[in-house]
Amino acid sequence: MQVSSLNEVKIYSLSAGRSLPEWLSDRKKRALQKKDVDIRRRIELIQDFEMPTVSTKIKVSRDGQYIMAVGTYKPRIRCYDTYQLSQKFERCLDSEVVTFEILSDDYSKIVFLQCDRYVEFHSQHGHYYRTRIPKFGRDFSYHYPSCDLYFVGASSEVYRLNLEQGRFLNSLQTDASENNVCDINPVHYLFATGTAEGKVECWDPRTRNRVGLLDCALSSVTADTEVDCLPSISALKFDGALNMAVGTSTGQVLLYDLRSSNPLIVKDHQYGLPIKSIQFQHQLDLIISADSRIIKMWNKDTGKIFTSMEPEYDINDVCLYPNSGMLPVFMSYLIQKGKKRTLSFPDKSEHTF
Repeated sequence: MQVSSLNEVKIYSLSAGRSLPEWLSDRKKRALQKKDVDIRRRIELIQDFEMPTVSTKIKVSRDGQYIMAVGTYKPRIRCYDTYQLSQKFERCLDSEVVTFEILSDDYSKIVFLQCDRYVEFHSQHGHYYRTRIPKFGRDFSYHYPSCDLYFVGASSEVYRLNLEQGRFLNSLQTDASENNVCDINPVHYLFATGTAEGKVECWDPRTRNRVGLLDCALSSVTADTEVDCLPSISALKFDGALNMAVGTSTGQVLLYDLRSSNPLIVKDHQYGLPIKSIQFQHQLDLIISADSRIIKMWNKDTGKIFTSMEPEYDINDVCLYPNSGMLPVFMSYLIQKGKKRTLSFPDKSEHTF
């Protein structure tokens, strides 16, 4: 276990350090643990919490019992049971997964958006059904009141697939050339999509009309910001009924109140890399934003940095474990042979493991 500190915030990297080869017998493992101090101090919370090559997306079920991760090569999904601290199952897929969503409270209903335009549905026993969307998809969101899946991608249209009727409905026509990301507000179910032109379009699913438009590209460029091209939207996340955070391809995070067209705070990562993930941590009123190089945790009211983490490998996705005061962060990044995913716990208080 490695311990680092930034701004008096301790970060415990529990899985950092040397690992034992899986082909060793239990007797030889015990012998090595007696001789090597680093191996003896190593803590593994979940067995086999890794991917053979690359892990791209990671999510936690709503009941908090299961952690699901997709990766390559071969394209696969792995499900981990946090109660048993072990891998529950693994399934291989036909093509790489762009993103996925857990529709149920546990792992029994999963939707995968794949790189070959296929949308694949899995139930508890395995593969259930697959269909195809007209254009290559980049993201999707699920609207629970109407059972609609909203797909955005390399098109100006937002495709709607109704799971209750089992058919596609009329698409939403945006003004963008392409749509990169989307999200649905969990309170009033406003649908928002981030475009390649750096704008966010908000739609009312009840009337299927556009109700708002934000020019985030113009707002992200300030006096001390250097950009080489027009920023596009690379991340989007709602928080409550009125707050929305937007990440750009040039490394800025903008926090909006939906009642205003001007951002409350503009936070620059200073690396010029696209923002890949935005999460809200309500216990400490933090926003956790990540690009491929760094994870920054900062106060959503003042913008002051709480702490940051720079792992050894590129970050692909960040997921928060729900209802946890210790602020666990699961980082999914490129994994080399012998290296595993890191589970870090930053907290201001002292902890003994």
